[in-house]
Amino acid sequence: MEEDGGRGAAASPGASARFVRCLYAVGFLDLFGVSMVVPLMNLHIKSLGASPTVAGIIGSLYGIMQLFSSTFVGCWSDIVGRRYSLLTCILLSALGYFILGMSTTVYLFAISRVPVGIFKHTLSISKALLSDLVSERDRPLVMGRFNAASSVGFILGPVVGGYLTELKDGFYQTSFICASIFLLNAGLVWMLPWSEENTGNGKHKQGKKRTDSITAKPNCDLQLKSVTNGTVVIDSPFQSPWVQIVTVLKRIKEIACSDLWDIFLVRLLMSVTILLYHSNFSLALEERFGVKPLFSGYLMSYSSSLGVLAGCLLGPITRLYQHNTYRLLLHSSTFTCTLILLYASALSIWMVVLSSTFLAFSTTIGRTCIIDLELTIGGNEASGTLLGVGQSVTSVGRIIAPLLSGIAQEFSPCGPPSLAVGLALLAILIMNVNKQKYCSSGNVKLKNQ
Repeated sequence: MEEDGGRGAAASPGASARFVRCLYAVGFLDLFGVSMVVPLMNLHIKSLGASPTVAGIIGSLYGIMQLFSSTFVGCWSDIVGRRYSLLTCILLSALGYFILGMSTTVYLFAISRVPVGIFKHTLSISKALLSDLVSERDRPLVMGRFNAASSVGFILGPVVGGYLTELKDGFYQTSFICASIFLLNAGLVWMLPWSEENTGNGKHKQGKKRTDSITAKPNCDLQLKSVTNGTVVIDSPFQSPWVQIVTVLKRIKEIACSDLWDIFLVRLLMSVTILLYHSNFSLALEERFGVKPLFSGYLMSYSSSLGVLAGCLLGPITRLYQHNTYRLLLHSSTFTCTLILLYASALSIWMVVLSSTFLAFSTTIGRTCIIDLELTIGGNEASGTLLGVGQSVTSVGRIIAPLLSGIAQEFSPCGPPSLAVGLALLAILIMNVNKQKYCSSGNVKLKNQ
């Protein structure tokens, strides 16, 4: 299978639509399998005799591996191709969960987290593949549906995992089932209608045709150029690993030298904002309104369900905004900031319910829009790299947020959301200062070009 820059996908618009629907299934199965196991892991490692400190260290190491590997794996997928990289990540993640299913010691448990920590970037690569397949106009709609399908899996997984863990050796069975789901996903990816024509050129010459509201992406100018100027383009995933490493490092250098810092800073600020809002949600509700954790759990499940609905409604919303991603992101971020302020100053639990209802919509829309803006301004040729860097930025937010939340809670239960409001205002200010760049996408060039 020949691919330009390693990308191969469906050749016709109809095949692209089927391809996209299959990727929705991949996203659903991925988070369904993961969410079966993740909520049970702390209980399992405790049953193995690990102290809370050891459990915390293993969890932190997993996060650190994710932080550094996401950029490299995303860039690697740009070079060797989505099919090869996606299959590799799925299979090695399955290996990690298979080892987890045999972890009768803390040592084996720690080993099982290594392949997952390094290669569990299947959703990021799937999003990069979706970006390759559809036009910029339809990208928010497709990304929203993909996130909705993944969220449904994340909602259903803990229910099934909780039921299975009640059985004898329930955690081990759940881990093996999770590994089996990843193998099923690998088989689904292998059987996808990959084409000999690449997503960047061949299929786009067919013109603009629509199937199930999905448009084949037109051949357009891309800002992050393929590594052809003085570098090697890898036509096969079985080329020298050294060549692949050098190419990955050159692409990462291009991103570092580009003018995309403000996009990633906005993503970091909004990520920390949402994490601060969720950080002490149950505890704050109990202290402020005397509600039980069960009610908080129901409220979070309710918000997650509304987030799925928001993903499905992104199509009409983007059409309402005439596909102006910047304006939609600015408005959703402003709405998020206002709703968190309402939550922080709420005088009754019903004001919290009201703010949570609309926050489910604004945060889902904001997450999709920031990814779309990254790809629109940065260019799609290195979509895997851009999504990988974005994932690393979010990982940094996950490291920073607990520290900021702990400090803010020293002053008040409303400290974390109040701090979140300030960070969201800073993100909104950065977007307004750089309005011209966002509104004239395509003018961001790499400094070394």
